[in-house]
Amino acid sequence: MGRVAELAGVSVRTLHHYDEIRLVRPSARTAAGYRAYSAGDVERLREVLAYRRLGFGLREVAELVDDPSTDAVAHLRRLRGLLLERRDRAAAMVTAIDRELDARAKGQNVTPQEQLEMLGARLYDAIGDAYTATRHTDPRIAAQIWDALGDAQAVLNVGAGTGSYEPADRNVTAVEPSAVMRGQRPAGSAPCVAAAAESLPFEDRSFDVAMAVSTVHHWEDPLAGLREMRRVARRVVVLTFDTDEPGWQDRFWLTRDYLPEFTAVLADFPSLAGMADAIGARAEPVPIPWNCADGLFEAYWRRPGAYVEDHVRRAMSVWTRVGPEAEQRAVRSLSDDLESGRWTERNSDLTDLDAADLGLRLLVA
Repeated sequence: MGRVAELAGVSVRTLHHYDEIRLVRPSARTAAGYRAYSAGDVERLREVLAYRRLGFGLREVAELVDDPSTDAVAHLRRLRGLLLERRDRAAAMVTAIDRELDARAKGQNVTPQEQLEMLGARLYDAIGDAYTATRHTDPRIAAQIWDALGDAQAVLNVGAGTGSYEPADRNVTAVEPSAVMRGQRPAGSAPCVAAAAESLPFEDRSFDVAMAVSTVHHWEDPLAGLREMRRVARRVVVLTFDTDEPGWQDRFWLTRDYLPEFTAVLADFPSLAGMADAIGARAEPVPIPWNCADGLFEAYWRRPGAYVEDHVRRAMSVWTRVGPEAEQRAVRSLSDDLESGRWTERNSDLTDLDAADLGLRLLVA
């Protein structure tokens, strides 16, 4: 027991307490008759300690580890999802703190309500609300995605978020690690599993096709996630971004003229060729309509005033990644150029375009 306590970073007293309440009971005995932990006992202890360190009470932990429908792999996947959610919440809190620091540095008042909301659940919920307010299925992009699905009936949507682009006429199963995003899915949506792309809880070739829409850049290991999609489905359809083309960051006026930091955001992102090779895919360009209904980062290429609106930017992860200083500088410069007419002078060639190729690509395997 002492050796197990040392390895686990807990006291022997804690292990004795777990034994007394029948949470983790050593089931083996040493030659001298002392209590010892079997491999199964250690596995259970690992699960108990992991849930405890995530803040669960002992009664909740007991219910979780005693769930007969959950094995060790399921526990690991659940724990991973909880940790990813905690990471996302922490990142959102850092962003909120940076905003308050910037406001205070400028001498701006921060209300007591705003100070409390930074620490509460409403912080991450507000980001989710902004997402659902501006991120909708665009029918023209959807048509290209759904055409690539072909006649597939069993569809897995990986990194499904709030359910945009899920075809209503197929048997869809969604995967989304964030509880906040799962909670934003509308009533009647496809069933959603809490899991990450890199470790999908499905057997080989369980689905006709696996799809992923504007989510790969959020994954910890994009190539591993793509290979997992290939494992569980006969075909794969992925909407992602192309950084292979020389000078790709200059395709879009926002990154070219106002937000050069965007290049660093995608510095570690796999090449389009690498992603295509991982699943044996071909790449198709996906033009973005000038009045795109999906408020993704490039959606407002012909409507520049949208980027100065806070609620529009909040639904784009790019701004969180570049930080508040770069964001505020970009917004300020864009606002000045819109007011002076400089933006119109620089981008007069966009006026008559109905759609633009800004690097969105559909990988079809």
